[in-house]
Amino acid sequence: MITDPQELVRLAVESAEEKKAFNITVLNIGKVSVIADYFIICSSRSPIHARAIAEEIGDRLKQHGMMKQRIEGYQTGRWILLDYGSVVVHIFHEEDRSFYNLEHLWGDAPVIQAPGL
Repeated sequence: MITDPQELVRLAVESAEEKKAFNITVLNIGKVSVIADYFIICSSRSPIHARAIAEEIGDRLKQHGMMKQRIEGYQTGRWILLDYGSVVVHIFHEEDRSFYNLEHLWGDAPVIQAPGL
């Protein structure tokens, strides 16, 4: 089981990259909020693509003993949220990502350069 949030981020980002997620951004929101330590935000080209990214991340982290605490938006595939406690993954359809603009909403959170963190 993974106990280091940075390792969880690294594995999730690698998984998203393998499924061709794009515009991957990691925010260290632990510096500005108690919600989580990190947000991973990435884009997909379609709902099917978003679900494939979510499944790859879920499968990879499950192999390392990490189970999602919650998943939201899987059916529609426009904005899928994977909650791993200290790390929350947001997988957006590219249009919805522009609309919700989490990077701006959490603008005070430092951006982390993945995968090396």
